[in-house]
Amino acid sequence: MDARDPGVGRRAFVAGTGAALLTGTVAPAAAQAAVAEGPACAAEGPGASVDGRTAVVDGPLPDFHPALRAALTFPLAWGKSPIRDFRAWRRAARAKVEELLVVGSQDRTSYAPEFTDRRRQDGYTSELVTLSLTRHERIRAALLTPDGPGPFPAVLLLHDHGAKFDIGKEKLVRPWYDDTRLASAQGWSERYFSGRFVGDELARRGYVVLCADALGWGDRGPLAYDQQQALASNFYHLGSSLAGLMAREDARAAGFLAGLDMVDRGRVAAVGFSMGAFRAWQAAALSDDLAAAAAVCWMTGLKEMMVPGNNTLRGQSSYYMLHPGLPRFLDFPDVASIAAPRPMLFFDGGLDPLFPADGVQVAHDKLRAVWRSRHAEERLHLKSWPDLGHVFVDRMQDEVFSWLDTVL
Repeated sequence: MDARDPGVGRRAFVAGTGAALLTGTVAPAAAQAAVAEGPACAAEGPGASVDGRTAVVDGPLPDFHPALRAALTFPLAWGKSPIRDFRAWRRAARAKVEELLVVGSQDRTSYAPEFTDRRRQDGYTSELVTLSLTRHERIRAALLTPDGPGPFPAVLLLHDHGAKFDIGKEKLVRPWYDDTRLASAQGWSERYFSGRFVGDELARRGYVVLCADALGWGDRGPLAYDQQQALASNFYHLGSSLAGLMAREDARAAGFLAGLDMVDRGRVAAVGFSMGAFRAWQAAALSDDLAAAAAVCWMTGLKEMMVPGNNTLRGQSSYYMLHPGLPRFLDFPDVASIAAPRPMLFFDGGLDPLFPADGVQVAHDKLRAVWRSRHAEERLHLKSWPDLGHVFVDRMQDEVFSWLDTVL
């Protein structure tokens, strides 16, 4: 088969609910490039004036946003919640998160996997697997399997946002099936991953790897940058949620991976960078199929992030990580703590413009307190890289790989 034609057109994968929501005019490539400047984007300018008074301030934020922030006390967080039994707290906190995903009850649709485009690589085999993570559509994922009899430990690999939608899984797994995507993926790899494809590195090291596109990327797109808010709004109008769908799909992907014959079910981890890091700790909170998670460059306290100039205030990409109403109960590190006391790794870059140091410190302090309360602080690996920004470079990768070898 021609490497430029993987056999199934991109639009064939934008099906069901996804197809209805993604239809519309797609911005030209040049227009997308203007905003696709990587994970960090500049904040929008100040808001408008009403009757000579400022109703919206820099960010834009409502001028009464300090009062709204002060009202967020995260009463369901471990240590604040009246629930004193940790297992009972985990059940209650997870149930609240699942309720606010909005998308409804967990989907039990059969995965019904179909495997294609198998290719032998150096030390592992690559193939594409088409499966149903929800009842709405079938998606295509990359599956890498090490040479040998198995069973193997496994990694659910979760891609970033980056305002770059032409590739998703290809950001982390070298696309052997499409030369055009390969050229795009190599540029992304050079920019954020020291020229490595993280999934291929893991497969060479003996891990089964599964990596799929989130809605809007690769086979399930490409979405234009300024279509994100419309897509999210359409989900809300339909009684559903874009962020909730992604959370459900990631948890289901973990279950599929753990259930493969060549996988050691008790040795499955989630690994992600940027938005993929958010997805990794979120999936660990929502799925018992994950024994560990490594999150690189996405952890902060919500209040510390909601300040003028922060990228989150632009909207757009934020809708992939926005569960309406959840901050009335839990902060980001509180949600991640649902995974305790399982092994978890959180890295941040000291020069990362997306996550201010005070927000990272607040989150790390909360996480440390939870794992300490479980007498499991040694299972929590927190580290700031003072000379690095929003990247997942080779030395960070090597430390994550070594950590995975230790905890799985």
